[in-house]
Amino acid sequence: MNDNSDRVGLMASERRVKLHVFEPTHRKIWTIVGRDNEYWIDPDSGYCSCQGFYFGRLHGRDMCYHLESAQQVISGNSFERIVFSDDEFDDFLLGLLSDMQLVDD
Repeated sequence: MNDNSDRVGLMASERRVKLHVFEPTHRKIWTIVGRDNEYWIDPDSGYCSCQGFYFGRLHGRDMCYHLESAQQVISGNSFERIVFSDDEFDDFLLGLLSDMQLVDD
């Protein structure tokens, strides 16, 4: 098994790829738990909030290992689905932004 398939296997077995669904509007936010942080991803547009994605794009790479792993886990239907109330959406976003260190506490 190569390093990439090891990562994908770990992401799937530990349910590190998460789909957060807010009811009743069905708004969806995808996240992936990395080594140190949880990152926001958009598998449809090919985006990850990690620094590796940003710096990789500067050097001509299309995706980071988080996004590549997440796409494989999603296609294998091995992600965790978590349902929230729409009332929790704002707090969830603030928490996600805070974790990404974009918002001061």
